Amino acid sequence: MTRQLHLNAFLMNTGHHEASWRLPESDPFASVDVGHYRHLARTAERGTFDSLFLADGPVLFHSVGQRPSGTLEPLTLLTALAGATEHIGLIATASTSYNLPYNLARTFASLDHVSAGRAGWNIVTTAGAQAARNFGLDEEPAHATRYERAAEFLDVALKLWDSWEDDLIVGDKASGVWGDTAKLHPPRHRGRYFSVDGALNVPRSPQGYPLLVQAGSSEDGKEFAARYAEAVFTAQQTLGDAQEFYADLKARTRAAGRDPEGIKILPGIVPVIGDTEAEARRREAELEEHIVHEHGLYQLEQVLNVPAGVLELDSRLPLDLPPESAIEGAKSRYTLVVELARREDLTVRELIARLGGGRGHRTFSGTPEQVADTIENWFQTGAADGFNIMPPVLPSGLDLFVDHVVPILRDRGLLRREYVPGQTLRERYGLPRPANQYAAAPAAALAAR
Repeated sequence: MTRQLHLNAFLMNTGHHEASWRLPESDPFASVDVGHYRHLARTAERGTFDSLFLADGPVLFHSVGQRPSGTLEPLTLLTALAGATEHIGLIATASTSYNLPYNLARTFASLDHVSAGRAGWNIVTTAGAQAARNFGLDEEPAHATRYERAAEFLDVALKLWDSWEDDLIVGDKASGVWGDTAKLHPPRHRGRYFSVDGALNVPRSPQGYPLLVQAGSSEDGKEFAARYAEAVFTAQQTLGDAQEFYADLKARTRAAGRDPEGIKILPGIVPVIGDTEAEARRREAELEEHIVHEHGLYQLEQVLNVPAGVLELDSRLPLDLPPESAIEGAKSRYTLVVELARREDLTVRELIARLGGGRGHRTFSGTPEQVADTIENWFQTGAADGFNIMPPVLPSGLDLFVDHVVPILRDRGLLRREYVPGQTLRERYGLPRPANQYAAAPAAALAAR
């Protein structure tokens, strides 16, 4: 069978472009409209995407004067979308920095039950002092500290998801035995960041545990992904950078003792689609014309960690920007933005326009055939296992992709024409259901005798 693309729909209120909400077609209230997201989920399912994804963070990301702000909590929204769809995976972002393992493990296990095995967790460590101050901290924890906490958090979550063996429930009415207590395994965890005693209060879920997704591309992020991640959302601007990242992460995964095929790498792409190249460029230009540069300037100052007034719209980036090692926030995004500006000799105004579509993810304008060509080229030349599709405007951008690009990918044998009924999200990503670590241990000991 021909190797198949993995496609994830990254859904963001009116679209990923900064100015999408200002277009006549857009609904400024879409971010809290469950019907809007229900339509998008069904459209992505019509396109036989593997999954859809909702970003999140415990902070108000944008000035309310800038673009639609305030989003529904993703696990709550995905529970609603589980009932509106049948096949598509449902991936929510949740922070290891500002949650506790027991509650989060329970919530994801519950979503996996509700959706019959379609849950995924995008694991983030949450950069930024604003979020820290929402949780009683004066400053954000150091980058390395956040990843140390994330590793322990995930270790605890895995213990909790495995705390029920699959066949614990007996349901023997005659004997009055509902469950086998010998198959319950409280974690009794005592660590640097967490102390968790008892077993989860949800049975082991259809997938065992949700698909584990990660999006950091710093050194710490890549090491974390190599150890845990089963899918990685990433951002590269050029084919060469994507191939380098792909090879590096696959090698790290192998060095961590895992099969590199067990981690799927999905770069983000913002496709601006037109019947002709000229129409696609016109659509991109229309979006750029609606950018409010003052907002973009403020955001860029935050990413680059420079004081207000340092950046000038019609000048290049200063040469004396801080090195990545001095950045405690999103290190990989900082480096991507700086390298993009230097490589293409962009003014701050031009850089804001480039970032307006996808905050550093690659924006590509062209016909459906050209978009499909780009996707196929990256997929076939060691740069991607699939793509995080980030429509610039919603719902129209997703409609265009599903109606015009998906048929081309199907005709080329790169994308399924229909779902396999009953598949879990893990199975769709070509991953096995994980063995229960407690049930597997005795079996391994017996085999060794």
